[in-house]
Amino acid sequence: MQFPYQLAAKGTYSLKNVRLETGFEYDDEEVIRTKTGLFSIEIEDGKIKSVKPNDPASDALDGKGFLMLPAFRDMHIHLDKTLYGLPWQALSPKRRTVKDMIAYEQEIIPELLKTSVERAEQLISLLQHYGTHFARAHFNIDPTSGLHSLENLEKALEHKKDSFKAELVAFPQHGLYYTDTLPLMKEAAQLKSVGFIGGLDPLSIDGNIEKVIDFTIQLALDHKKGIDIHLHEVGESGMKTINYLIDKAIENPQLQGKTFVSHAFALAHLSPKETEKIAERLAEGKVGIASSVPFRGTVMPIPMLKKYGVKVVIGNDNVQDYWSTFGSGNMLQKANLIAELYGYETEFELSRTLQFATQSILPLDEKGKQQWPKPGDDAAVVFTDASCSAESVSRISKIEALMNDGNLFWRH
Repeated sequence: MQFPYQLAAKGTYSLKNVRLETGFEYDDEEVIRTKTGLFSIEIEDGKIKSVKPNDPASDALDGKGFLMLPAFRDMHIHLDKTLYGLPWQALSPKRRTVKDMIAYEQEIIPELLKTSVERAEQLISLLQHYGTHFARAHFNIDPTSGLHSLENLEKALEHKKDSFKAELVAFPQHGLYYTDTLPLMKEAAQLKSVGFIGGLDPLSIDGNIEKVIDFTIQLALDHKKGIDIHLHEVGESGMKTINYLIDKAIENPQLQGKTFVSHAFALAHLSPKETEKIAERLAEGKVGIASSVPFRGTVMPIPMLKKYGVKVVIGNDNVQDYWSTFGSGNMLQKANLIAELYGYETEFELSRTLQFATQSILPLDEKGKQQWPKPGDDAAVVFTDASCSAESVSRISKIEALMNDGNLFWRH
């Protein structure tokens, strides 16, 4: 996909006829509708400068009555190794394990690297088509890729810098010890562009939970990085890894709020009591969960995690690649899937579910008081063809415009 928008404004400018949510309408104590109104918005230096009563007679840019929402954020995606933009290819039944996939990657990465800049840009354009302006992107660090996956991804991001941002995770996809990846991880950790140290299934890939996590923790501490590890393992090894990581976060307060477990499928196989206990521990250590919902029949305990104050972020993970063919790139669709999966179907529940696309930013608080946008907020928004947040989630509404750092791009 080519970039679907054209630049309409940047710098300092004003918008009129912008629809914002203003409150809930109640029947007794039940929310039955979301109230909205039209406003004028001033943008300056990448921030929202003011939110004022609408002035339809002004010469400001016309928001056309579309609903303004916080722009979407994809918090777990692999931009560096997509097949998007290449001919259709379904998954092979021959590759069943992570180690099978590692061997396959070692074969195909040299060829894929030749076009990874262009394909990453195409995938970013797809995300933007659906209203995403920010991603946490995991890039391969392994002996086959070297630092080339990172270098190519950085080129793609540089080309997209006006309309898209990313925080980068150095991801040892082929293990730390299973392949000789430690020296490369140490090299990547020194780079300013790398924000997180990644990891992969420490027992099943590298054979030792403590050895792998200890290295990851120390590398993050030494270079003041966050941590975001992939953990597909379930059962005893999965839970041992999660608990060990929580212990380390509690021991090292500087890692709290910056440590995440991606996938964490072990949490989906616990009893309610066990789930409550681990949710309390995750919250204590301020260790978050990055989830790609849904995943092959596995229902993650997201409501319970949220109840206990665990930070839960959502991403597409793989979009049309050799690991999965199902990622759409649409964060609003992810929110819709979550609503369907957990039975969020009332006006109030659907309005809350938008948080899984925006990563916790909501226009109205629990009581229906307007809390976004406010002067000083980042000018990162979308305009959507919906009457309210609840409708946008339920109907996966079309995105008409995207704003990043105050740069406004309107659909062609």
